[in-house]
Amino acid sequence: MATHKIRFRVYYEDTDAGGIVYHARYLGFAERARGEAMRSAGASVTELLNTSGLVFVVRKVDIRYRSPLRLDDEMEIETALLSQTPARLVLQQTVRNYSGSNEVAAVLDVELACLSAKDMKPAKIPSRWCDAIKKLEAGEV
Repeated sequence: MATHKIRFRVYYEDTDAGGIVYHARYLGFAERARGEAMRSAGASVTELLNTSGLVFVVRKVDIRYRSPLRLDDEMEIETALLSQTPARLVLQQTVRNYSGSNEVAAVLDVELACLSAKDMKPAKIPSRWCDAIKKLEAGEV
């Protein structure tokens, strides 16, 4: 399975009083990484909205925390396509402590639904985006 990888640093605003990344911040990190993964696959979510009137929304997310990230750590987030249906994507995002021992900090399984921005009803992902997104699975990103 191919992945998209990107690195971010942990800043003071990401941490709790003990200097450990606050649990909810992982959702924001994953969102940024998903946006970059989609963009690198040629499937910009802004373009999807502007050309098709469609958006992706998080339908479900499962987070498994394994090891904490701390202030000033550099993390690497891998995003991979696990499955795709006509109106949904399931991605797995693995957050590693890149500046440490490359230990897994968290794993997120994220289900995205494609919706019409106008009425927020489920919509079929356009074929051009399906092909682009499959690059995350096929090793072309």
